This record gives sequence, structure tokens and C-alpha cells, in this order.
Amino acid sequence: MVAIIDYGLGNLGSIANMLKVIGEKPLITDNTDVVRDADRLVLPGVGAFDAGMSRLEQAGLADAIREEAGKGKPVLGICLGMQLLGRRSEEGRMTGLGLIPFDNVHFSLPEGSCLKIPHMGWDVVEFRQESPLLAGITGRQRYYFVHSYHARCDSTENVLMVCDYGYEFASAVVKDNVYGVQFHPEKSHNFGMALLENFVKRC
Repeated sequence: MVAIIDYGLGNLGSIANMLKVIGEKPLITDNTDVVRDADRLVLPGVGAFDAGMSRLEQAGLADAIREEAGKGKPVLGICLGMQLLGRRSEEGRMTGLGLIPFDNVHFSLPEGSCLKIPHMGWDVVEFRQESPLLAGITGRQRYYFVHSYHARCDSTENVLMVCDYGYEFASAVVKDNVYGVQFHPEKSHNFGMALLENFVKRC
């Protein structure tokens, strides 16, 4: 069973619907016992870093996620959910889950750039390493983004995908059984469906 963690932020219904299309029976939950019983965890999120961490901490979900990730349970963070997997963010003051060694930084576009923040809409990514999350996925991959902050990893070994928006940034991260994607797979049609199917069947 895939548990979609409900802490009041995120496109929970959209993620659940896409998982149902690929044959899963996800459960949207804020119950720590359900989180511990699940086979896999999806941590979605839209909004501010501190608001997200505060809600996770208050509900006891932060400790549950850390514990289950430490046991080897597959975890997928999406958008804000990915950012919460790191240590901290320039957006706030709270400490993140600390499951992957990275910090979140605000986009710093080159002087004179015509690009706007937030980075919003469809964009192309490149894979940086092999992973069960990307198994069998080939060709030009496009995903839907909406964000003003991005991960800055300590090591390239934690960078799974990159995207270029004024400069190259990590659009997906990984450490062992913990994965994070900055884009929204639930809004990315067949591209996102293939990635979510890999998460529930291969990771």
C-alpha cells in the first residue's frame, strides 16, 4: 500500500488518481500508524518550507517519515515534499527532514536574464545516473514545474536529474531508498505516470 502523507499541503487527489490509473490503491493519511504500516510513502507539498515542516512536526509525521526511511522504506518527495527531504531552505528557518544532504536555495538568475521566477511550466530534464525510479524511461523527458527554490546538493552522487533554467540545477535527488522530484509528476501526463509506476513497482 502506498501512503500519501496528508499534512494540509499538496495536490493529494491528483497524485492518488494517477496512482489508481497504474493499478495502485493509495491511501491519503495523516495517521502515523498508517505511515508505518505502508509499503511506500509519498510526501507531496505546495507552499512554504517552514509551514510544511511545522505541520509535519506537529502531527508527529516528521519522526515517522525519518524512522521509516531509516528502515529502508521507499520515500518519494514531490515539489515542496522534495525540499523538505533536505536540511534547510533559504525560504525559512526550520530544520528539514535531513534525509538527503542538500540545502534549498532561491534561484539566482544571471544578470540581464529574461527568465522569471518562479520557474513555471513544462521543462526538459536530463538523467545523471541510473536508478530504479528511471528504469525503462528513455527519450526526451518533460515535466511540469512550479518553484522558486531548488536543491543544492553536497555531492553529485545525490543528483538524479538536472534541468536548465538560467543555469543547471538538481531537478531530482536520491539517497538509497529516498527520492525527491522538484517537478509535479501528477501534472506531467505520461512522463509523470511512468515515473510513479517505477516508484511503486521497482523502488
